[in-house]
Amino acid sequence: MTGTATTSKAAAASPPVAADLAHLPVPTNYVDRTMARMKLLPPITVSNFASNVNWGNTFFLVAPPALAIWGFCTIPLLRQTAIFSVLYYFFTGLGITAGYHRLWSHRSYNASKFVEVLLALAGAGSVQGSIKWWCRGHRAHHRYTDTKLDPYSANEGFFSSHIGWIIFKPRGQIGASDVSDLTRNWIVKYQHKYYGPIALFMAFVVPTLITGLGWGDYLGGFLFAGCARLVFVHHSTFAVNSFAHMFGEHTYDNKHSPRDNFLTSLVTFGEGYHNFHHQFPMDFRNAIRWYQYDPTKWLISAFSTLGLASHLKRFPDNEIQKGKYTMQLEKLQTDNGNIKWPKRDLPVVSWENFQPDAKERSLIAIHGFIHDCSSFIEDHPGGAHLIKKAIGTDATAAFFGGVYDHSNAAHNILGMMRVGILDGGMEVESLKFKKRRDSVAYQSDSEASTCSDDDSLVSESDIQAIVEDIQATVREYENKHPIHQPSAYVPIPYVLPLPASERIAIIKAKPELLPSVASRVSSPVPTRPASPVL
Repeated sequence: MTGTATTSKAAAASPPVAADLAHLPVPTNYVDRTMARMKLLPPITVSNFASNVNWGNTFFLVAPPALAIWGFCTIPLLRQTAIFSVLYYFFTGLGITAGYHRLWSHRSYNASKFVEVLLALAGAGSVQGSIKWWCRGHRAHHRYTDTKLDPYSANEGFFSSHIGWIIFKPRGQIGASDVSDLTRNWIVKYQHKYYGPIALFMAFVVPTLITGLGWGDYLGGFLFAGCARLVFVHHSTFAVNSFAHMFGEHTYDNKHSPRDNFLTSLVTFGEGYHNFHHQFPMDFRNAIRWYQYDPTKWLISAFSTLGLASHLKRFPDNEIQKGKYTMQLEKLQTDNGNIKWPKRDLPVVSWENFQPDAKERSLIAIHGFIHDCSSFIEDHPGGAHLIKKAIGTDATAAFFGGVYDHSNAAHNILGMMRVGILDGGMEVESLKFKKRRDSVAYQSDSEASTCSDDDSLVSESDIQAIVEDIQATVREYENKHPIHQPSAYVPIPYVLPLPASERIAIIKAKPELLPSVASRVSSPVPTRPASPVL
């Protein structure tokens, strides 16, 4: 019994072996570790539905639209009330975008106390929580975008990211975020402490009093400037969390879901350029082009001009362009995979073999490439006779402006007709190389190195003339190299049969020789491959 008990205790105290833990996922980052330690609420079901609804938030999401609909059906909407409702929509909406969002959440500029009080009151009129509460959630949203710690993650679906996160209690805690800077601001502290009365006063009492005292429309002010306006402010702000994370362009980055959405910008005073904002959150702008709609940016700039705001933060334009350039490159690479380009593994064909084959296959040499134009003869915009006339010839000069200076599209079409590379480049160069090959004896490098100066097959003046001829030929070829399409690189397989001492002397005496020319003079003689036949 004692031995059994001891064994049982030892087994209980021993740590689990690796095989026992193999089925468990290993947390790899902060989000995974936090979620592993977090105690989550059970899923929402029919039986626990009522207990999981945040009824206070739900009331302010349901009552205003219901009252607004009743108002539209029962009383007339006065023109003055309609105009004031739109203006008050801008006032309270900008309290969120210029105040809650860009000033307090991201500290993208500094504002005077007058502006801070004004924006704190306007933001409260949008009934979206206190500054401290709103910023705490928004900073968590940026820090944990698209994760389980994101309070309104787009990965949870459209409804959840739009209003579901407000209606239902979260299954777990949202990610941690630092709001210590806000606790030191007396305006933020006061608004947070008395948020309820301030929000009701700014959202409903102020518009009712202004319309009532102004033109006697108390009820219209409450229903339209109060309730209907609040519905638009709510859902325009919520659209940034839903629409701007699911629809639009990844202009600067596609690692996360935020997108640039112009339509969302129209109803959120410029907040719809959300891909830019998530990449450069501390920039006081959301739209950086003069023609882009961003009233919040304009308001902040106006505050700065009036001396009511300062230290407007901008990300360096160079870094912004890097992000945009990266996404453009990625798109080009994606498009490149769907484009057919000219073949690269082409045979090298001599001029002697090219000419007889050209008459059978309608081959034309242009810029060192051999093209099969048989399928294009009748479709040539300049007429079939020009193609037929060029068959079996080098039409480089004609193609590059001699007859017509062809467009980039023509170059691309021509490139798809390539079937070979002309040995030595263009016809003239090929003939020059052939003439040089016939005039200069061909011998191995080992034999050349054993020859004495007197045994050299050419005189010093001949050497100088040949070297200058090679240099001029290469420069002429490179000067004629067009920028429209790449040319094939075909090395010249001919080396001057000179003793080693003379080859070195030529290079030392002519330091201005191109590296390629110097290598042809000093390199060993290669074995000439036979030219393939097309």
